[in-house]
Order: sequence, then structure tokens, then C-alpha cells
Amino acid sequence: MQIRTDDPHTPDVQGLILEHLQEMHATSPQESVHALGLDQLRADGVTLWTVRQDDGELLGCGALKRLDSRHGEIKAMRTAVVARGRGVAGVLLEHLIGHARDHGLRRLSLETGTQEHFAPARRLYARHGFAECPPFEDYTEDPHSVFMTLPL
Repeated sequence: MQIRTDDPHTPDVQGLILEHLQEMHATSPQESVHALGLDQLRADGVTLWTVRQDDGELLGCGALKRLDSRHGEIKAMRTAVVARGRGVAGVLLEHLIGHARDHGLRRLSLETGTQEHFAPARRLYARHGFAECPPFEDYTEDPHSVFMTLPL
């Protein structure tokens, strides 16, 4: 597997992000969907990485949004359907954590859903040391959201 920074408008990446957005809107109420769109993933302070097979096949993506000089947020974590169960999300999450540490961040946080659909994501984050926390940044209490953080 190869991890590299990528452009959300690259055709296969765009397809994976749009699939992610569709799924978020299908599983959560509109006001509880906090996923970034394609243009938001190109904003200053946001870096998107993709995981690819050696032959270039897209396996997954994830982004890091810098909230301030010491705090970052995990965004756009998505594994392609064909790659699920192969450890792609764990490899990518470890990369994001390492990048955050290497660039001086002291805390990583994220928001994910409370529904059963998001249980695998919550387990993944917990396995990597994330613990539930109160809402951060501009988030507010929401029965459809779980907030998690990892001190670095």
C-alpha cells in the first residue's frame, strides 16, 4: 500500500468522496452531517491523503484539518468497498497520527456518528487511543454525534 497526498477532484478520489457524502446523508439527519465536500477538502489547512495499491487502485482516503497550531481534526475517512477488512483504515489512521505528531500538533479530534452503522469506525478510533470527549471547535451536543480525541 502507498499513502500520498492527493486532490479530491482526481476522478477516482472524487467518486470515493461523493460515495462517502451520500452515505453520510443516508445515515444521519442533515443537521448532523459534518463531512467536508470536495472544495472544502482543498481549503487551506486541510490535507487529503489516499491509500493506493501498488498498481494505483484507490483503497481509501482520509484528511487532516488543522484547527490551530496544536489541534487537528480527522476528516473524510473512507475505505473503498473492495478494500474493507484489509486494514486500510488502520494504516491510514496511523499515518495521520504520525503526520500530526511530526508537525507539532498536540491533540487530534474527530466527530463520528452514534448509529450502529458507525460502530466499526468508533472501534477503530478507540483501538488507536481515541477517547470520547465533549464537542470541540464549533460542534455542539448532538444525539447523532460522538466526539473523540487523542492527546499526542
